[in-house]
Amino acid sequence: MYIIRMKNCAFFARHGVLDEEETLGQRFYVDAALTVEPGRALVDDAIEDTVHYGVAFGVIEKIITGERRFLIEALALEVARALTARFPQIKKAEITVRKPNAPVPGVLDHVEVTVAWPQ
Repeated sequence: MYIIRMKNCAFFARHGVLDEEETLGQRFYVDAALTVEPGRALVDDAIEDTVHYGVAFGVIEKIITGERRFLIEALALEVARALTARFPQIKKAEITVRKPNAPVPGVLDHVEVTVAWPQ
């Protein structure tokens, strides 16, 4: 097994519980840690046998910029499921979604959740 990590993938989207979050939108950041079964990819240096991270980025982008979710937890799970469905060689996807402008009554850098699939 080996791990592909994609860090700080940035997208503008409109997720959240509050109406203002949908109206104004904000930037979301996604990290993906993908545990991959190597098969022959490493030995043969074959892109078709591994996870093409350009395609993986597109899968993440489509979900994050797509349908509004109230919970970033649900968003992270949807990304993890989509990646494992698209690339059967991914044996585990750990997806972290960060929301820097979470509407909380205090000062913080961001709120983040990490979801693993399958669990």
